[in-house]
Amino acid sequence: MNESAKKASEIRRETLLENLNKRFTGDGFASSLRLGELTLVVPRERIVEVAGELRDNEAFQFEQLIDICGVDYSQYGRSEWTTDTASFTGFGRGVGAMQGSSAEMQRFAVVYHLLSVSLNQRLRVRVFVDDQHPMVDSVSGIWNSAGWYEREAFDLFGILFAGHQDLRRILTDYGFIGHPFRKEFPLHGQVEMRYDMDRQRVVYEPVTIELRTLVPKVIREDNRYAEGSNKPQDPADA
Repeated sequence: MNESAKKASEIRRETLLENLNKRFTGDGFASSLRLGELTLVVPRERIVEVAGELRDNEAFQFEQLIDICGVDYSQYGRSEWTTDTASFTGFGRGVGAMQGSSAEMQRFAVVYHLLSVSLNQRLRVRVFVDDQHPMVDSVSGIWNSAGWYEREAFDLFGILFAGHQDLRRILTDYGFIGHPFRKEFPLHGQVEMRYDMDRQRVVYEPVTIELRTLVPKVIREDNRYAEGSNKPQDPADA
């Protein structure tokens, strides 16, 4: 991207941020521009109203919903590359400059990614939902594509979408228990599923996968790093 295109993109983002701040004010609303990306936080009870405004208002014209996903903030900002318990919690997250912590925010959020083809601009919309009973109104009446994405967020995070016409699991098995993208869900899962030829049906069995550390390990195939090697460690010393 040349300098003129970069400048035009920056102007569009700043103009969009200004319009968002003018149009959406009050408790629960917040907009920010960070690392070249715009985010609008919306109160849960007003998501349908705001979605319609973002689609129809001449200043926004977000005709396309690109994606909807859930987020579990239960471990957000708690550690930097903590690897002692990696077998149980997965990768450390290396988050040197996190904004806020899990104690300062609600656990679950729904994130919407919007695109305006007409104005060549993008927006992230975030809605926090209740921890115990995560639910938000469906925006499938605003964007048809929301139906599939909301089913995915329901399946993986257990977030309910009120008003959805067919809220069923979409990725996991029909008899699946739990929501695999929640942070407390074990990395190795709860049960294993296979087709039993003798019974002529699918059967569920206890997990047989052996837990292992998921921290990346660098293996250098170089005899300079082998134990007991008498060769110099620095090529410049050779």
